[in-house]
Amino acid sequence: MRRPSGSGARSAGAGSLCVLAASVLWGTTGTAATFAPGVGPLAIGAVAMGLGGLLQALVAAPRIARQAPRLRARRGTVLLGAFAVAVYPLAFYSSMHLAGVAVGTVVSIGMAPLASAVIERVMDRRRLTRRWTLGATLGLLGTLMLCAAQAAQDPGDRGQPSMAATMLGVGLGLIAATTYALYSWAAHRLITHGIASRAAMGTVFGLGGLLLVPVLLVTGAPLLDSGSNLAVGAYMAVVPMFTGYVLFGWGLAHVPASTATTLSLLEPAVAAVLAVLVIGERLPAVGWTGIALVLACLAVLTAPTAVSRRRRQRPEGVPPPQRTAAEHTVAQPGPGRVP
Repeated sequence: MRRPSGSGARSAGAGSLCVLAASVLWGTTGTAATFAPGVGPLAIGAVAMGLGGLLQALVAAPRIARQAPRLRARRGTVLLGAFAVAVYPLAFYSSMHLAGVAVGTVVSIGMAPLASAVIERVMDRRRLTRRWTLGATLGLLGTLMLCAAQAAQDPGDRGQPSMAATMLGVGLGLIAATTYALYSWAAHRLITHGIASRAAMGTVFGLGGLLLVPVLLVTGAPLLDSGSNLAVGAYMAVVPMFTGYVLFGWGLAHVPASTATTLSLLEPAVAAVLAVLVIGERLPAVGWTGIALVLACLAVLTAPTAVSRRRRQRPEGVPPPQRTAAEHTVAQPGPGRVP
């Protein structure tokens, strides 16, 4: 049964809001990690995504059991997503550790929308819309400006990473961007093929969490050294990872992965603002300009289209006008509807 057009537009808007809320939670991880300076990047990534993923699987266990046949039928997509979930946090936090927060963030988060678009183009034959291209351009430019501003604020006594460390960090950042795009695509594909959001996310992130358990056992001892370290680990697992990815899963039920990863460009903007407000860092004018461009990106992607507005204003019983191919491409947020 097809949903009314206005309902589809509203669900896309609600999905976008869920992704934005998740991005706000993810943006707190950098500030939270500063309260556990003795914990390494592998341990931070493993405890955050590993325990968060296992918690998702535990909460979603009844739904996973009910939809086990459908999940087994798409086990290739499930395993691809789980592998990407396990690799992403290790690459992401290591990238920031080696190349610096600014470079690691811009590569890992800023490149994810482009990686997602390529994946959707290759796997789903999805055409990129003009709206997505404009939004992604604004968001990427804003993220570049924001991270350039953060890099300029690094104190000189911290020392700069060597060229070899920077290049390795950039490479790991590209891996992080690709794996983020991969597990977003995998989860979206499962959801749009009839698997409930909680079951899809719980399965993918639960299996990914299992793969991260050995890493946590090997590197996680510093988390037990103090109460503050343990509190940071618990916060990272429960709030940004568990709650954030539940919201992200709801969002993926209504918007394509390329749009979701572009909306998540809000994350570095939130991280920069928190660094100013909580840690006391300073952000120059170019950084605030970058934040403004990221917000403009979000406005472009979340504003209703002219087609959506005409749908809401059409009197009951009046048939919709014929649309051009271009209008159809912009109006439809995803490759399919959720059953």
